[in-house]
Amino acid sequence: MKLSELSEGYRRAALPLRERLRFLRCALKSTDDPQQRAVLRHEIVFLAGILTQCRELRELTAHYYERGYWRDDKYTL
Repeated sequence: MKLSELSEGYRRAALPLRERLRFLRCALKSTDDPQQRAVLRHEIVFLAGILTQCRELRELTAHYYERGYWRDDKYTL
């Protein structure tokens, strides 16, 4: 498998995360229960972190072999 193929996998994996985050943010706006709001906020922060990693890894794997591409230090040895 090529890194460019992995890049597409990261893009596809991000789609349901975006949808879930959209749903959770909408639910957060519509509830007044403090406990429920805390649970929703926690899940939003957790999933947003995963979505960020998917985006970063998609970008890295899509351009990994391009000359001059700056690689994020977070994902290099």
